Amino acid sequence: MTVRANDLRNDSPRGSVIPAGNLATGLLKLIALAFMLIDHSGKVLFSNCQEMRILGRIAFPIYVWCMIVGFWRTRSVPKYLFRILLVGVISQPLYALALDDNGHIGELILQFTAPLASGFSWAGLWQVISGLYTDPNSPNIFFTLFLGLAALWGIREKKFLSFIWAPAVAILLATVIKADYGWRGIVFMILLYSARGSRPGIAAVMVAYFLYWGTGYSVTSKLFGWSFRVADLPPAVAQPLSALMRMETYALMSLPFILCRFRRDVRLPKWLSYGLYPAHLVLLIALKLIVFR
Repeated sequence: MTVRANDLRNDSPRGSVIPAGNLATGLLKLIALAFMLIDHSGKVLFSNCQEMRILGRIAFPIYVWCMIVGFWRTRSVPKYLFRILLVGVISQPLYALALDDNGHIGELILQFTAPLASGFSWAGLWQVISGLYTDPNSPNIFFTLFLGLAALWGIREKKFLSFIWAPAVAILLATVIKADYGWRGIVFMILLYSARGSRPGIAAVMVAYFLYWGTGYSVTSKLFGWSFRVADLPPAVAQPLSALMRMETYALMSLPFILCRFRRDVRLPKWLSYGLYPAHLVLLIALKLIVFR
């Protein structure tokens, strides 16, 4: 179903600050999913294709923006939190199988189910389940979104100084459980939420934060088969390019999608909206079975 993006109203009594960016979250989720699929395919199927990982940087900021718009619209934050957590829990075993660097699904399944090889036991079952939820790739992005949304809820409600302890706890938990994007992802969500009412503010937060985030990565020296050295360029060109051409800084390519409002949106059923994430993991598993058979 196609609707006018600007006709989507806020039903939340507390959503006083209207997000200034793109409100067409149905289309944005599809766009983010496409870039995430490109990113994950680059990780597990085409490990030498850095360009796929670069394009994948677009997905995370879009997902965060969709969550901020959803937070503004929702009538029940607890239900919203529960849905995000449920998707994360359901998706985690699929995530462990799809994103593991070992391309052979059969070997992975044997690795995870080894505790039950000699027969069923509750202890063995617990080892299998805990293995799926503690593998090196865990936890998936929905756990990060869950912590970020909980932090934003605490900031908005201001109950018992929750605007202080809620984000602090979220940042701590993201670090302890080694959530995808870690504490930096939570801080980015908080900063983007604080600037949600202003397009210049959104742009400023994203540019500043991803330039900072990118400092931990080396400058790209090869794209689409073309090798180059940014440092060999004139300083007036080399300095800004060296700041922009780093892995996490490429996330700034998501800015047009977040700032420019679409005239139309696609209204996705809730089950489909949340089911797209685990569905793309199933697709990745199927592709791994085909490629690495």
